[in-house]
Amino acid sequence: MNLITISGPPSSGKTSVILKTIEAIKKRKLKVGVVKFDCLYTDDDILYKKADIPVKKGLSGSLCPDHYFVSNIEEVVVWGKKENLDILITESAGLCNRCSPYIKGIKAICVIDNLSGINTPKKIGPMLKTADIIVVTKGDIVSQAEREVFASRVNSVNPQAVIMSVNGLTGQGAFELSTLIYDNELNIETVKGKQLKFSMPSALCSYCLGETRIGEEYQMGNVRKMKIGDIDD
Repeated sequence: MNLITISGPPSSGKTSVILKTIEAIKKRKLKVGVVKFDCLYTDDDILYKKADIPVKKGLSGSLCPDHYFVSNIEEVVVWGKKENLDILITESAGLCNRCSPYIKGIKAICVIDNLSGINTPKKIGPMLKTADIIVVTKGDIVSQAEREVFASRVNSVNPQAVIMSVNGLTGQGAFELSTLIYDNELNIETVKGKQLKFSMPSALCSYCLGETRIGEEYQMGNVRKMKIGDIDD
């Protein structure tokens, strides 16, 4: 079984890209399943079911969705094996720009859209910097010049990645992406013992543990203060 991790900022078009790409993959008689990770709510699982795609979803609730992803990925792989999938795609919400759900040796795809802002590639962090493939969406809404500038910014952040455009509505580019996803010689039996590409932020403080009161006396653990300085600085 191939395992693919797809992440990206909210509303970048991840689910649309995945659906169109699976359409192309199915023409090769390969069985694909999806596990959707999100924070508080998602109905994307309904879209996958309508497309006759085996799907599971996990909501992290008060936890970081990427931490939740890492805590559950082993069980997810076991599910994919039981379903006899050829390809298991995990879709992560990517809500925290400091986190990255990518695993060493597992193909990682970041989806980002042309409308997110010219400096967004620099803000996303390891989710973009450590991706193997970067899919840029919504290229039909902006001009050719804007597409080229945005692609250049993406390339400057991660020059090693394959950068390609996919239209989540028409499916243009989805076939090309599907040819990059599946490796006939790759078979993932388990991810136990594998390592993340990037360590999660060391954010363990009193507010992570449920503290709601404001004040230095309530702050414990990993706390970082801004260097604000004097008014005249």
